[in-house]
Amino acid sequence: MDIDFDQEIDHRGVNSIKWEFVIGKDGLRYWDLTDPELGDDQVLPMWVADMDFTAAQPIVDVVTRRAARGLYGYASKTDSYLSSVAGWMQRRKNWPIDVEWIVLTPGVVAALHIMVRRFTAPGDKVLIQRPVYHPFTYAIDTNNRQLVSSALLLKGGRYEMDFEDLERKAADPEVKLSILCSPHNPVGRVWTEEELTQYASICSKNDVLVIADEIHSDLIMPGQQFVCYGGLDEQLTHNSVVCTAPSKTFNVAGLQTSNIIVANSELRDELKAELRANGLYGTNPFGLVGTEAAYNEGEPWLEQVIAYIWGNLQYLDSFLKRHVPRLRMIPIEGTYLAWVDCRELGLTDEALDSMMMDHAKVYVDGGHMFGPEGQGFVRMNVACRRQTLEQALARIRQAVSELKAD
Repeated sequence: MDIDFDQEIDHRGVNSIKWEFVIGKDGLRYWDLTDPELGDDQVLPMWVADMDFTAAQPIVDVVTRRAARGLYGYASKTDSYLSSVAGWMQRRKNWPIDVEWIVLTPGVVAALHIMVRRFTAPGDKVLIQRPVYHPFTYAIDTNNRQLVSSALLLKGGRYEMDFEDLERKAADPEVKLSILCSPHNPVGRVWTEEELTQYASICSKNDVLVIADEIHSDLIMPGQQFVCYGGLDEQLTHNSVVCTAPSKTFNVAGLQTSNIIVANSELRDELKAELRANGLYGTNPFGLVGTEAAYNEGEPWLEQVIAYIWGNLQYLDSFLKRHVPRLRMIPIEGTYLAWVDCRELGLTDEALDSMMMDHAKVYVDGGHMFGPEGQGFVRMNVACRRQTLEQALARIRQAVSELKAD
């Protein structure tokens, strides 16, 4: 059955962070500037990584049936749940896993914080590759660890790992942990097997534990091949943890169910102990049935949504080249997040944010939030109706044209 991703959906009244809140100086606050009734004054939300589409129908159906029973007590995973996760990893990632390796958490970000705290000590160094998903920074800073960045290199319009720099920094005995973003958010790289093997070799040689955040790994664009970190040579990945979830894949982040895959039994026991220490025992009952339905019945929906997102990415790239050549989209190999180079405008971070939000009335993420290497860029969520994207780009085109010439 063909799915209509162009249908208009009312996102108001569901406490949607993307549609009903804005980030202010004191955190999130409610606002109503995304109300379609505002017409041209409506702000188009293209920031936080939620899709604008409804979830796959099998997920909606099973969650609705579960809710209709009126039983909302404590719940736990079942054999069928674990089998659905393992089947998905085998089928979609070519990585056969043991169901005993699966540890449930209420989200990948929560798991990152927990693992930074468990696997390092205050003052230890944690390695990341900026520009990168900003909660990595929060997980390090809020736990009083030292952040070390081996910045990605932008070469010929494509990002690469700086292996010489990575090797030098991983050799520091104070670096105990490295967080890998694969596929990379926000730059959209899908790392090759050769790149991942070299990364794993460096970390293994220096006894650096690796947390591989693979939450976007189902959203791979045509022509690309995702390689699961856990599927590399076992000798290189023994000291690693892989983070997965259906949340980005099927637009179900609110179900707060993630599957952390830990083949190393010692690391797995440590993670479980830290979860218990923080009182994280329960599992969302709707997340359990929703995840199982997604992994058992959601593939047709996923294939169609990837095709639709790929069309949006192509439209964005073509539009900028034709109408706003001062902006350039970095080729996106995975995720639905476009990384747009705005440096040619010569604007400060504050001015670029203002141009997008106040003048174009398009709410995007400023690149500076992903680290200093992201300055002059913006991250734009294109998991939306084509009409929304067209409207946003027309506004951005107008806003750029109105900038005073230097």
